[in-house]
Amino acid sequence: MLLQSIELENFRQFVKEKVDFSTDKEKNVTLIIGDNGTGKTTFAQAFMWCLYGSTDFNDKILLNRAIQEKMTPDETYTVRVKLSLIHGSAFYEIERKQDYKKSFGNKIIPSNTILNVSIKSEDGNTKYLKPLECETEIKRILPEELSKYFFFDGERIEKMSKEIANGKRSGSFKQAVTGLTGLQATQTALLHLKPGRSTSVMGKINEGYSGDSAEKLNNYTKKITDLEEEIERIDNRLAEIDDEMRTAKVSKNQFQEEIKKYAESEKLQKEREDLQGNVIALKKNKATLIKNACSVFNRNAGQFFALPLVDRALDIVNKSDFSDKTIPEMHSKTIKFLLNRGICICGTHLDQGSVAYNKVNELIDYLPPQSIGVVVQQFIKDSRLTYSNETSLFSELTSQIESISMNDDSISDLEQRIEIISQKLSGGDVSFTVNKLNEQIKICDEQLKDNEAEKFKLISNLGAKTQEKNTKESERAQLTLLDKQNRQIEITREYAQKVYDELLEEYTQREKEIREELEVSMNDIFKSIYNGGLSLNIDENYNIDVYASDVAGVETSTAQSISVIFAFITAIIKMARKSYEENQDVSYSEPYPLVMDAPLSAFDKRRIEAICKSLPETAEQVIIFIKDTDGELAEEHLGSKVNARHSFNKIDEFHTELN
Repeated sequence: MLLQSIELENFRQFVKEKVDFSTDKEKNVTLIIGDNGTGKTTFAQAFMWCLYGSTDFNDKILLNRAIQEKMTPDETYTVRVKLSLIHGSAFYEIERKQDYKKSFGNKIIPSNTILNVSIKSEDGNTKYLKPLECETEIKRILPEELSKYFFFDGERIEKMSKEIANGKRSGSFKQAVTGLTGLQATQTALLHLKPGRSTSVMGKINEGYSGDSAEKLNNYTKKITDLEEEIERIDNRLAEIDDEMRTAKVSKNQFQEEIKKYAESEKLQKEREDLQGNVIALKKNKATLIKNACSVFNRNAGQFFALPLVDRALDIVNKSDFSDKTIPEMHSKTIKFLLNRGICICGTHLDQGSVAYNKVNELIDYLPPQSIGVVVQQFIKDSRLTYSNETSLFSELTSQIESISMNDDSISDLEQRIEIISQKLSGGDVSFTVNKLNEQIKICDEQLKDNEAEKFKLISNLGAKTQEKNTKESERAQLTLLDKQNRQIEITREYAQKVYDELLEEYTQREKEIREELEVSMNDIFKSIYNGGLSLNIDENYNIDVYASDVAGVETSTAQSISVIFAFITAIIKMARKSYEENQDVSYSEPYPLVMDAPLSAFDKRRIEAICKSLPETAEQVIIFIKDTDGELAEEHLGSKVNARHSFNKIDEFHTELN
């Protein structure tokens, strides 16, 4: 199959455009270059719409937006895509069109699509297929389920890579291999012959028993058919269980790898929690120190503020002399006696208010028990005690303040460390995440345990059902010998069974050889794209594992997973091409083109070079829609393989032209 050209009319931003593709065997690459938003993806989707009537657009209205705006009520416009290609020795023109009409309520209403297919043979005769024949012919050329391996974009590759990492692609991979290497016809034949199906050849033969023993034979046949159907259900369920277990194991490994990533973070979070606890304790201790300091100050505040006054009083006392004021051996009571008597010991009258009275009365302040000297001495003693207390207060407050300051320094250091840890953790609750991951691992373990138990039970049941079926078949064979016609039916059934068994053996052997060849081819391509010392293994169910140094199940990075997909696609195309070249027969698939939208965006420059080298050598025809920056790099590595080059010219949001 070679694509010759594609024409677009009113298809989204393309009003009327045509692109011719290179069909040269040596220079087999066509590049269509444009920046993001110019319509590369739209143009690539036109292939899928033309062939299968489907796209990946969210907006299913394909009519050009500018045309929609200018349409008048009841006016009709047509969207059309025409694809010209060569398949086998015939030339095909496949055209799909769809009318759009604007209602009087300004709503755009699409009609059903119309598909037309014409085939021009080598002798120049052209055949126009009937509507029902068109879909069938396209399915014969390239079934839609296989088209994703030839028409794809970077996003689809990434999606496929994630699916294969989770073990979800094995079924479709097997379908692709059988469909593209000529095994599908054998598969169909096996299905047509398969025992246990009422609609198969074996089923129809089993309905032919007759005669006196026919009813009993039919009962045997029904029981055998039921057993075969049950055995098939068990086989199918066992295959499902294997897929479920594989998925659970992959998921468990992913969760375990995630936990490893969080291991250091979990330690950091534990350290942060401990540090936060220490900060809380230090803040409580600081509050206690401040409270104690305040209590000490409150108890001694009076003395503290009296010190300046005491200091001034002591200065005055120190400067005064009270030594000549005290009369030895005299008491204040003596003076009071003389004043009350009114006559001094010298005979002078002491009349109240007189000079003599006042002079004698002044002596009281200098006589015991309240002599000025005693009072001064007591004042000096009390003042010294005040100074002593003040010194103790200062010392205690200084100690408390130093403790508070040290406490603050410790809090500051801890909070700084907490901030550093928090930045590393980005604020996430690592322990919560780890717990969730452990819960998921537990779920996977439970799933595996349940699967193992169910698998063991099913295998035991399978053995019993198989044994019972063999017994019933033996008994039925004995019964058929009693009737000539039934003996003939039994012989026919044995022939059909023999054909089925030999065909199945041949298919199994051929499928194994193809799978092994696919593995070798994939490894060659994979290692050229991703040179990381890794290898691929494909099991009998087409599950693909990555190996490193004989260790299975290596966790693959995004680049590795995408490389696996590229390796598979290019390898299967290479094998289909080889099969066609060796057999040149309709029972084998012919080579197909690769149409890719932004296939290189997920790779670094070194791998882009490897991919650009392998694609033209693998596929019969390569068509790449690519953005400007990658396009220059692709052209550099594709070199002489590029035979046709087109570029997008964006006029406005609703109109793009090709140069």
